[in-house]
Amino acid sequence: MPDAAVVGSGPNGLAAAVIMARAGLKVHVYEAAAQIGGGTRTTELIEDGHWHDICSAVHPMALASPFFKAFELPRRIELALPKIQFASPLDRGRAALAYRSLDRTADELGRDGRAYRRLLAPLVRRLDGIVETTSDQLLRMPADPLAAAILGLRTLEQGSPLWNLRFRGDLAPALISGVAAHAVGRLPSVAAAGAGLLLNSLAHVGGWPVPVGGSAAIATAMANDIEAHGGVIETGFKVSSLAELEAAKAVLLDVAPPALARIAGNRLPSSYRRSLESFRFGNAACKVDFILSGPVPWAGAGITDAGTVHVGGTRTEIAQAEHEVSQGRHPERPYVLVSQPSPIDAGRAPQGRHILWSYCHVPAGSTVDMGEAVIRQLERFAPGFRDVIIRYKVTTAAGLAAYNENYVGGDFSAGLLDARGLLQRPVVSPVPWRTPARGVYLCSSSTPPGPGVTGMPGFHAAKYALKDIFNLGVPRLGV
Repeated sequence: MPDAAVVGSGPNGLAAAVIMARAGLKVHVYEAAAQIGGGTRTTELIEDGHWHDICSAVHPMALASPFFKAFELPRRIELALPKIQFASPLDRGRAALAYRSLDRTADELGRDGRAYRRLLAPLVRRLDGIVETTSDQLLRMPADPLAAAILGLRTLEQGSPLWNLRFRGDLAPALISGVAAHAVGRLPSVAAAGAGLLLNSLAHVGGWPVPVGGSAAIATAMANDIEAHGGVIETGFKVSSLAELEAAKAVLLDVAPPALARIAGNRLPSSYRRSLESFRFGNAACKVDFILSGPVPWAGAGITDAGTVHVGGTRTEIAQAEHEVSQGRHPERPYVLVSQPSPIDAGRAPQGRHILWSYCHVPAGSTVDMGEAVIRQLERFAPGFRDVIIRYKVTTAAGLAAYNENYVGGDFSAGLLDARGLLQRPVVSPVPWRTPARGVYLCSSSTPPGPGVTGMPGFHAAKYALKDIFNLGVPRLGV
């Protein structure tokens, strides 16, 4: 019988299992799907030989997350860095480009370059402290108070109507807003600004790497480590009740709050179950994957070398598109997040072909096919894009929800990202990973620090399970 059962093999469930197995415990991972990985799956989605990431594609936290740093992920898989970390195309063939070098980025932003450097430089200098602070429960005393204060002041600025105060042009604001819009919410907002500034700063330190072979390489590396330390991973097993796992001393669930309420049932107090069942989810995404006969014919110089492209136009246009989604509408000109992995990972497609990963934001539960709207936006900034499309596949928000039970309504962030949603995740508690049922822990992205492939929700849940149940500390995780 296992000492610890982990339900769900997304990156957080696998991170928890790595830690428990490394601590010398018998670990069993249960995955309902046929393939492990959750948000880090890669598959031949459209045609054989063309490898598409199903959810996450680019991984800024793969180099910065405290869990992945301890796990020494770059020694286990190959992480390819594009020449340009991300780009924001504008009309008339213009583009704002983010290099790893903050100075080079600022130098190419024209009259706003100096303001961009002043905004980001203090964050870049204290990035380790910022990452450590934002990787934990926000109610805790910051590990680096000065770093937290610097991030907080800039977050308040960029998350308020004052966000344009330091800028005069449109290149730098578009570059910053394209990153902030990852948060799937209104712009400006405090939550989007904080997440955006963190990601923006990461680009100028470690960069935004793409795993060679796809995001599944991350899941495979963790699975290999679990099995090397005696753990067992079982796919095609859907856990319906804690009664199925009663032999385990600790249970860690990489599931959304409603699923935790359903699985744990009467093991949880009714007040806590009500909190889980009323947990707030955000809006969603409609994903569009392409097979292309050549690279995207971007009009703006340099965009072809960018691993990530934020397609939406100016800051005002991106904010308008996000506002429409928040009002329950489908934008005619949506904000489109684009990843182009095949230029730096040639094995993703046969020679002469490329794959393109994209999604736009839509209202929760949407069944609308946004494929044509996405293509129009890409054609706007890459004239002739239609001519290089061989095939494409649309996954609506409802389709994402069907694919992964954690993506309620198609919300891949596993919870609304606003100020309240950052603190109440899923409840306000100094240890939100620990549930009222002894030995039962929640380790999904519905707990701090929230979404992203960081492994940190799993790390925190495992840390407390080791302490509470086994009187053990976190083991060494490196190769």
